[in-house]
Amino acid sequence: MTSPSSSSPTEVLFYHLEQQTLEKVLPSLVEKTLERGWRAVIQSGSQERLAVIDQALWTYKDDSFLAHGSAKDGFAAEQPVYLTTTGETPNGAGVRFLVDGAEAEAFTGFIRIVYLFDGNDTDAVKTARSQWTAAKGAGCPVTYWQQSASGKWERKA
Repeated sequence: MTSPSSSSPTEVLFYHLEQQTLEKVLPSLVEKTLERGWRAVIQSGSQERLAVIDQALWTYKDDSFLAHGSAKDGFAAEQPVYLTTTGETPNGAGVRFLVDGAEAEAFTGFIRIVYLFDGNDTDAVKTARSQWTAAKGAGCPVTYWQQSASGKWERKA
């Protein structure tokens, strides 16, 4: 398992959702994270959204699921993917996913921080812009990804 490096600045990625829902996009990004040998934390702005994400990670494919847990499940330090509404990282995750209005408390201690935001929600776009500015100000390399009409992710900045 690869752990966060203190010598490299945290890479911050912004995924602008327009063509697909968070529940469709997030599992594939988490799957790629785990394939790289990294653990993940998914931080949501609400318990309700976290419950939906929990279900999506179990059912996103007919023949597979993404093992994960939260404080209520116990064994937090052993979870490959930990779900929370706070800034905690009990599993030593290298990647933090921020969804549904969750914001980074700091831009250190991770390999990547990944924002996923609904491009049809003006408040979500405003929050993403604010976080972009904060990440740039913290000296983090930032990238902005938007989905094309065909569903392919394109780097826009």
